[in-house]
Amino acid sequence: MTNHSETPGSSENGDISQAAPPDRTHRTPHAGPGDEHQVTLRTPAELADALPYLLGYRPEDSIVLAALRDRDGRGRFGGRARLGIPASPDDWAGAAGQLVHGLVTGSERRGVRPEQMVAYLCQEPGRGETGRDVMERLRPLAQKLRVECGALDIPVVEALCISDGRFWSYCCDAEACCPAEGLPMGPPGTSVLAAAATYAGIQVRGSLSELRVRMLPREDAVAVEQAAALDATAATLVSRILDADGRAEVAEETLESAERIMRRLAEAPCVSGVPAEDLRDDRLLGHDEAAALILGLQDRTTRDRAAAWMEGDEAAPALRLWRALARRCVGPYGEHAAAPLTLAGWVAWSAGDELEAREALAMALGADPDYLFARLLHQACNEGLDPESIRRCLREGREGGEGAADATADEDAHGGPSTGREPVRPSTVSASGDRRRTRPPATSRAVRRPRGRRPQAGRRRAGQSTGVKGVASAPETGGRGPGDVDGSHESAASPTSHT
Repeated sequence: MTNHSETPGSSENGDISQAAPPDRTHRTPHAGPGDEHQVTLRTPAELADALPYLLGYRPEDSIVLAALRDRDGRGRFGGRARLGIPASPDDWAGAAGQLVHGLVTGSERRGVRPEQMVAYLCQEPGRGETGRDVMERLRPLAQKLRVECGALDIPVVEALCISDGRFWSYCCDAEACCPAEGLPMGPPGTSVLAAAATYAGIQVRGSLSELRVRMLPREDAVAVEQAAALDATAATLVSRILDADGRAEVAEETLESAERIMRRLAEAPCVSGVPAEDLRDDRLLGHDEAAALILGLQDRTTRDRAAAWMEGDEAAPALRLWRALARRCVGPYGEHAAAPLTLAGWVAWSAGDELEAREALAMALGADPDYLFARLLHQACNEGLDPESIRRCLREGREGGEGAADATADEDAHGGPSTGREPVRPSTVSASGDRRRTRPPATSRAVRRPRGRRPQAGRRRAGQSTGVKGVASAPETGGRGPGDVDGSHESAASPTSHT
């Protein structure tokens, strides 16, 4: 189980009236730039239509909470939190409590306690089910959410189920406005809210599954060829990395190869559509090249140096390369994806795409829950810290050649880099704050081993200090069920997820 958060629309994106009147009218305006353009959401239908614009994507198999709070006599949307719907109803109570308390606690920590909630349950019908069947099956979950919120004196003013292109209200049984057969969702992008969101520059993507597929290992015939290339490369590369001199040579070869491929990607002709873009990038990356890069990036110091390709003209081809490498971590090399996924998450965050950043970092933790660099970046992104502090350290290291990764690990978003430390070469410290140990480096992961076993080298004990101020490393607890919390605005405690 991994902590995971996603980017919603701005927490400042709407005014609402105080309490929902008895006639089921919800006034939830959606504000444009500078709060100059507002749309009032008066009905459950309009609240249902608003969900993708609150999150920035279309949720699947999800529980979503949207906090409402007072501001100058009017309400506004506050933090939003998402959690995957657990498969077993026995887990619903725990999931409801986790989601509600995570959102409320994070909001209180930021000084704005939610006063009301809007809840959404989104799930498509299973085999033999209808949308109404889904609504009835999830009714106990909706009730648990209302009970959890009520225990904190936060009323749920609306609870909606969205399934099979229709929606139902759990809070209204008036046949005139909320019939038993549900109401159809409007075509995407045709509502007044959609127009307002377009005017405000709010982008709504597809589903999370469409984002994940760009970074998931391939499972076609190419995967067999790539696994063979990884095996062959590991047979020669690992022994070199275990040698001090050979390790430095492999690091330089890895970075030079990455730069060469990034130039190749940058010069490639444009194609239309995300699948076509990824297919083009895959064709531009050879199996042996991918294998050498994947294994070379298992060395943490090499990965830290690669993290400096995070802005300007380098960011876009770097992100494409890291995605392509994650797709090549096939078969028993699945854990190796933690490095390219973490780099993809870092570049996306640095470029301002928090949604992809959180998803990539969550997937990195799914590949290797003990990957400290991913965990630190993930929590920093969830906490809404400014990535500029990390970028500054990486720039300084790139220009000066000393202490970059050490500063990255110890720099606080408010207090700046730590001092009183003797300068060290970047090759001796990783961005996760771990000084290089005398035991074999992390690249020993390249050796094939049964799934389920994890290397012990370089692992940090649960609860041990990470060296990063304000970013704690919490132990994983196991479990299943995708989840997200808007840590950048009102919420900070992250519900659990799988990737």
